[in-house]
Amino acid sequence: MAKMHLHRGQRRPVLAIVGGESLLGREVREVLESAGLAVEVQLVASDPEGDTSIIAAGADEPVVMSTLAAADLQSAKVLILAGSASSSRAALDQIKELNPPPALIDVTGALEETSAARLRAPIVDGAVNPASVATQVIAHPAAIALAVFLTNLSKAGVIRRSLAEIFEPVSELGQPGIDELQKQTVALLSFKPLPKEVFDTQVSFNLLPEYGSDSPNSLAAVELKIERHLASLLAGTSNVPMPSLRLIHAPVFHGYSISAWVEFEESPSMEAIFDSLVSNQIDLRKASHEPPNNVGAAGQSGIAVGAIHQDRNQPRAFWFWIAADNLRIVAENAVEVAREIIA
Repeated sequence: MAKMHLHRGQRRPVLAIVGGESLLGREVREVLESAGLAVEVQLVASDPEGDTSIIAAGADEPVVMSTLAAADLQSAKVLILAGSASSSRAALDQIKELNPPPALIDVTGALEETSAARLRAPIVDGAVNPASVATQVIAHPAAIALAVFLTNLSKAGVIRRSLAEIFEPVSELGQPGIDELQKQTVALLSFKPLPKEVFDTQVSFNLLPEYGSDSPNSLAAVELKIERHLASLLAGTSNVPMPSLRLIHAPVFHGYSISAWVEFEESPSMEAIFDSLVSNQIDLRKASHEPPNNVGAAGQSGIAVGAIHQDRNQPRAFWFWIAADNLRIVAENAVEVAREIIA
C-alpha cells in the first residue's frame, strides 16, 4: 500500500474494516492496497465473540484479525462495515459512546434505515463534506451501474422511458451463496440431493424470478432496494426518468449483467450514443469489440457497455448490454468515501 512521508512521531490514521474476512471485506482490502491512502488498516472479524483473534485467508498468506469484542475501535478514524448485518449493528452499538466516534462507511446496507445515514455513490454523486454525514451507506451495485449508464446516456438526447432486466450473481449473498451454487452444481452432476439452505430451490443451471418460499433471502426485497437506491441517485438529474426494473437470479458466481432498453424523445444517431458513453467510468464496447460479460468485468472498475442495437420495431429506442463487478464497484465507492474523510 502506498504511503505518504510523515513527520517523525506522526501516526497514520487508522481505517478499520469490520468483516475483513468477508467477500466485500477482502475486496475493500484489495482496492485499498492500490488506492494510495496513507492509512493503517485494522482488520476486524464479523464474529463479535470468541477468541481475541482469528486467522482468515489472505491474497498470499493467512491474515490475523481481532474479534469485534476485542477490537480497539476508539483508535479508528474510519470504520468500514463489510461483514454481516448483525456485525454492522453491533459495531454501531460499540462506538456510540466514543467521543469522537469514527466515521462509518456501511457497505452491507444494514444501517440504511438509521436516522444519521446517507446513501452514497461518489462515482455518481461526487464528493460531499464528510463532517456533515455520520453514516454513509454505499448504494446497491446494480443501482450504481444503472445510474452511471443512464446519466451518461442522457447526454445523447432526452430519455422518454427505459427498462432494465438485472441478472444477479450469487456472490451478492456472500460466501454462503457461492458455496451453495458450487455444491448444487456438483450434486446435480453426481445425481445427489441438492443443498438448499440459502436459496430453498435449485439455482444451479437455472434462471429464477424468485427464491423458494423458505429461503431467508428475497429477490423481491432486493429489487425494491435497487429501485429505491436508483431513484435516490437519479434525483439530482431531472432529465433522467426512473426505469422499470426486473431482478432475475442468474446461475453465476460474480458480476452483474443488465439488459437495458431505452427510448428517447427523438432518435439520436449511433455516434451521439457512443459519444455520450465516453467516460472514465464506462468501458465502451463498439461493434468491433467483444461484447461485455460478467466474467470479463471481474476485477474491473466502473461498468462495461456494449452490444448496442437500435430496436427494429421502435426507431427511437435502443438495446444495451451492461456488465459490472458487483464487489469491485461497491469497494471502490467505499474507498472513495474514505478518501474524502481522510483528506
